[in-house]
Amino acid sequence: MTPETITPTNPLLTARTPWAMVILLGSLTAFAAISIDMYLPSLPSIAQGFHAPQGAAQGTLAAFFAGLAIGQFFYGPASDRWGRRAPLFAGVALYAIASAACALAPSLETLIVARFLQALGGCAGPVIARAIVRDRFDHRQSARILSQLMLVMGIAPIVAPLAGGALLSFGGWRAIFWVLTGFGFLVGVWMYFALGESRSVATAAQARDEHPLRAYQALLGQRRLLGYILAGAFNGAALFAYITASPSLLITTYHIPAAAFGWVFGANAVGLIGMSQVNAHLLRRHMPEEILIRSRAVSIAFAAVLALDAFTGWGGMWGVLIPLFFVMSSFGLVGANTQAAGMSVDPLRAGSISALMGGASFGVGAVVAALTGVLQDGTARPMAAVILGAVLASSAALYGVARPKAGAGA
Repeated sequence: MTPETITPTNPLLTARTPWAMVILLGSLTAFAAISIDMYLPSLPSIAQGFHAPQGAAQGTLAAFFAGLAIGQFFYGPASDRWGRRAPLFAGVALYAIASAACALAPSLETLIVARFLQALGGCAGPVIARAIVRDRFDHRQSARILSQLMLVMGIAPIVAPLAGGALLSFGGWRAIFWVLTGFGFLVGVWMYFALGESRSVATAAQARDEHPLRAYQALLGQRRLLGYILAGAFNGAALFAYITASPSLLITTYHIPAAAFGWVFGANAVGLIGMSQVNAHLLRRHMPEEILIRSRAVSIAFAAVLALDAFTGWGGMWGVLIPLFFVMSSFGLVGANTQAAGMSVDPLRAGSISALMGGASFGVGAVVAALTGVLQDGTARPMAAVILGAVLASSAALYGVARPKAGAGA
């Protein structure tokens, strides 16, 4: 049976959400998050199992990040040229096979290679899922659906570490990768039967007549798009800085028990997810650009309070954690709207734009995360300073380069 194609002109979309599609695309988008968060508790066990130094197991994480960065730039143009289904199915299949290779790895070196291939396959999910949303929905509706994907994708940082810890106790670190294999297989089967082709004829014609490098060159020459790409990338970088600094800050500096770390981490995730759902509601009456203009100002205000409290020591732990919660929550009003606005600049190259946005977000985020790690001094000051700097850079790209106008489409 051919899945129903939902077009931007479908009037029902203003009244109800196609939740089956949202859950499927959210699952595809969550590949990277679940593959990182679920296996993090197993890093010491992996090193011990291969009789390697503790730091050596970090190579599996670095390899995964490298695969994410490289793969996105292939899947975007490929989905424009050959359609969304074929590259997506190939990526999910590679993810499942590589996950099984991780579970069976006889050496740490093999595991590192398998993790790279796992990321190379898994990154097809978020890149092509964003393009599918833009194919099937108009500018405002695509921002709503992207916000609702956060509801599904955001479960990963809450549930995955807990599930990973339980699997580690039950069956060792290899059990985690067998579960990831099953996850990839089930999502692939679901996608194969439930997700129809969404690429338009016009997009196909554009991609056939244009080399991928020329497409990227043309896209990077569009000022507004570049502004949205940088605004989203630096917004993601602030999130990377928080993720990098939070374990040491919460457990070592603020003496929060390791067992309770997940609850504090999860509270910020719930704030971000909750605000993304507020964003979906606001999009029924407002354009993404209008929400972006106001939400960035809110992020700047809370990031400034966070930095002030961190550097003066005012309020102690709560003086940091409370504004941090509001900064993280405000990002729920930014991510989906930035993506929707960016992909609406040139809808015929939606796949390539999605790849640029994802690659830039990861690349800038990785650099900022490394900087945050280097600057850590046992206080909240480095994290707060980097978050404020990233939010200001995101705002500069938005207001100074993209220059969205209230009440106007992208």
